[in-house]
Amino acid sequence: MNKKKLKHFEQRLMEEREKILREMGRFGDSFQFNLKDSSGDLSSYSFHMADHATDSEIQERAFQQMSKEGRLLYHIDEALRRLYGNNESYGRCESCNEPIEESRLDLVPHARLCFKCKSQEEHG
Repeated sequence: MNKKKLKHFEQRLMEEREKILREMGRFGDSFQFNLKDSSGDLSSYSFHMADHATDSEIQERAFQQMSKEGRLLYHIDEALRRLYGNNESYGRCESCNEPIEESRLDLVPHARLCFKCKSQEEHG
């Protein structure tokens, strides 16, 4: 892969990384902000058990989303390590060592498997 293409994929990875960090910051803020803060209620008790359940469900969803974003951030950081560490390992399938299609890397810049190997992994 030539330097111009590598620079393009580096830019794509950095854009994705910044987007995820913004999302994680937004979810982090939602953990700190709850209905007690918004209503001005000094009590930590909900008015009704259903309110408490709703609060818990919202926090659980936010936690699950942040966990998902954290895993994606890890994969992007790993792709950047491959790109910076050894330019020949980025864009190559970790399974068959064939080049990953550029169209796939454009959509999933942190891809570590080619389409064929990823399909086998998912179905095998």
